[in-house]
Amino acid sequence: MENLNDLYATAKDEFEIAAEETEKKTVYAAEDREAAQEALKTLKEAFEKAVKESHPEVGKEVQSRVGQRIRELENAVKAVEEMALQD
Repeated sequence: MENLNDLYATAKDEFEIAAEETEKKTVYAAEDREAAQEALKTLKEAFEKAVKESHPEVGKEVQSRVGQRIRELENAVKAVEEMALQD
């Protein structure tokens, strides 16, 4: 669970940087969005592995604690990508 929290914090930080750079339309925006996508992908892979390899009760707890936050972050990353496409 701690590993997932660390990965979530990293992915969220990458997203925030990407959102800020995309909003400012800096030359780094595309790279930052890519980094956010990679961090999200790493988080999702670790989440799926944790759910699959844990005891069923633990897997359910991981899903309830982390699953919603991942979906929210995933939607936010998609929104930044769409914002970038509009420019």
